Amino acid sequence: MTPPENFEIDESRAGRRLDVFLSMQLPALSRSRLQALVRTGDILLNGAVARPSQVLRVGDCVRVAIPAEPEPSGIFAENIPLAIVFEDESFLVLNKPAGLVVHPGAGNATGTVVNALMHHCGGLSLIGGVDRPGIVHRLDKETSGCLVVAKNDVAHSSISQQFADRKIEKVYLALVDGCPRMPHGEIVAQISRHKIQRQKMTVSERGRESSTHYRVLATEGMQSLVECRPRTGRTHQIRVHLKHLGHSVIGDPLYGRRGSHKRHFLHAWKISFAHPVTKKRVTFCSPLAPDFPAWALAAAAKSK
Repeated sequence: MTPPENFEIDESRAGRRLDVFLSMQLPALSRSRLQALVRTGDILLNGAVARPSQVLRVGDCVRVAIPAEPEPSGIFAENIPLAIVFEDESFLVLNKPAGLVVHPGAGNATGTVVNALMHHCGGLSLIGGVDRPGIVHRLDKETSGCLVVAKNDVAHSSISQQFADRKIEKVYLALVDGCPRMPHGEIVAQISRHKIQRQKMTVSERGRESSTHYRVLATEGMQSLVECRPRTGRTHQIRVHLKHLGHSVIGDPLYGRRGSHKRHFLHAWKISFAHPVTKKRVTFCSPLAPDFPAWALAAAAKSK
């Protein structure tokens, strides 16, 4: 726990909500974390537990004692190489390889992105839970490409809110069977969980609204490289929508066929969002994974 700190409210500080005042004094902590600390009594107003929305008056005393962050339970730091596209004090962008699980779970207690991050930079935002430090969003095990990791609560809250508000632009590349009849278009199809095969998603009239814009970048033989821009963020959205279009992702055992391939060929190519501190728009790109065919690599490089 950090040493307690007392703030006396003068005329320049009076009239503000307690949580707003705390955000100004403690910018490294997110508003949600500060509100939680108020409710748990780690932050007191005049020696008593208060509401985050309580308005401050002249002469009030705010006592702040920030408890130590809990250590992630059962997560071990492992020296696993990370392909870092970008890193600053707020976040990292990784080029996640196919086959690497993002966070520990059933059957994957070690050898994950989180284990590697604990070795690389230690302390990460715990807003997402002690078992998922820093994880703002996730990619399937077999999907390669851009993965954003928050290093503190401010970054986590900002980036998570941008995901929720659909202000983050994501661009994927998919290698698919065949060639779509239309070279570009929008796939609009509601998605819900499959009634019987619960690990799968499916297009359903009872599902949640989902939209993906696509553009064919190149075709070689009976395969195409397709650029996909999801406007919503449903589970397996791109894979489900491409199957609905009639052109499943190659190597996808859930929505197509595995064949002789070791993974499904889906790559998180680009991601763009407002920097959590500077608020300037930033864009990051992960080169297409080298297990894609040479003609697809060339087409991606040309379209970049």
